[in-house]
Amino acid sequence: MTTDVSDEEVMAQVSERLAEKNPDVSRKVIDDMVKEEYLAIAGRPVRDYLSVLTERAAKRRLKKLAKGS
Repeated sequence: MTTDVSDEEVMAQVSERLAEKNPDVSRKVIDDMVKEEYLAIAGRPVRDYLSVLTERAAKRRLKKLAKGS
């Protein structure tokens, strides 16, 4: 049985987790980054893993941002 979660809910959950782990980054930056990463993979046949893949990609970008890259 799968749970239907809207795209907006997935993005909000990922943003919330990342905001808690990165309090020094503005929420808008995190939200925008999460949305970009989510939309980049949303059309692919990985729907069951969108949350995890989005979070991983956004985490990588946040690390680069923290390093000033």
